[in-house]
Amino acid sequence: MRSSVFVPALLFSVITGSVACEAQKKTVFKAKGPLLQTIQANFEDGAKQYKVLKATLPPDRFPKTYFPQTGKAETSGSGWWCSGFYPGTLLYLYEQTGDTVLYNEADRILGVLQKEQYNKTTHDLGFMMYCSFGNADRIKPKPEYKDIIVNSAKSLSTRFNEKVGCIKSWDSKKETDFLVIIDNMMNLELLFEATKATGDSSFWKIAVTHANTTMKNHFRPDYSSFHVLNYDITTGDVKEKKTAQGFADASAWARGQAWGLYGYAVCYRYTKDVRYLQQAQHIAAFILSHPNLPANKIPYWDFNAPDIPNALRDASAAAIMASAFIELSQYTKGKEARKYMQAAETMITNLSTPEYKAAAGTNGGFILQHGVGHKPAGTEIDVPLTYGDYYFIEACKRYKELGK
Repeated sequence: MRSSVFVPALLFSVITGSVACEAQKKTVFKAKGPLLQTIQANFEDGAKQYKVLKATLPPDRFPKTYFPQTGKAETSGSGWWCSGFYPGTLLYLYEQTGDTVLYNEADRILGVLQKEQYNKTTHDLGFMMYCSFGNADRIKPKPEYKDIIVNSAKSLSTRFNEKVGCIKSWDSKKETDFLVIIDNMMNLELLFEATKATGDSSFWKIAVTHANTTMKNHFRPDYSSFHVLNYDITTGDVKEKKTAQGFADASAWARGQAWGLYGYAVCYRYTKDVRYLQQAQHIAAFILSHPNLPANKIPYWDFNAPDIPNALRDASAAAIMASAFIELSQYTKGKEARKYMQAAETMITNLSTPEYKAAAGTNGGFILQHGVGHKPAGTEIDVPLTYGDYYFIEACKRYKELGK
């Protein structure tokens, strides 16, 4: 797998016979003034909130969630899958406000996180190391950031199995089990970036192989996705299709649909392979045409939750979707592009209201309220979630930059 041959995006598309047609020209949108004002307030309020969060965070710990009913916060070590979102959000907020307090805190916590570049026990290194060090390198590049990104990609690559054609998500007690979750689509960006940084196409090949295998096996005919697939490591065949965090094996867990939407938009960005664009569009159609998607576009935690319309909403899923829809709108033309942008605008607008955006000084310093982490396990239910904040601020940033 360790080829030193660089595979440029256009060349890869030509090789696969999947060059996006010329008709798929970028649609240019301009940000709307009133929503821009709301977004600027989100950046300023977010900066204040993250200073509150910073002040209560123990040294060498990362924010995880906060329980409004008890006033208690929950934190994690650097090995938790969410550890990259805190520095990532700080960096996004610094970029928008110029507040060096935020940058300095991000720089401090990056020092705690950097050892995870050698962590081979998790598939979440994209979340952990690219949402953090990737943004750090983009905003204030340092040579060591590139090294950390590449080392992280090397660690992630050790979890790839050629027979299955995927990166292992979770370890299992059964030797023949090979568990892959839809969330893993979000870690491929790290691999694409490693190829860009080094010219080593092996990272790229792992990313597209994982994306292709997931596209083949993880989705139902209506383009909703299962959460967890269990492959037989000896044959590469699918043994089980099930859920962990959704309502049922056959249900559409909202955040899982968001991960797939975002992940395939990213794959198209790097490869220009039209199959990934089409997959993202199919997922988008499932989400936006679903009869259980509320009018305000903040989804229930599962599209098939049994207690709809009284089911809990998941603000984190909406934030991820909003960010993905903005990107997807840039790759699509006409009516479809407008549909994606309108969905993103609706989501950002409603997430910015007091119903979902916490008042200053509350919510333990988190920005968004009403996320749902793992309802079947009874954990992180109707609470703020660090990744909800990250993708909310990212969506606001992407909207602000429209037309630039």
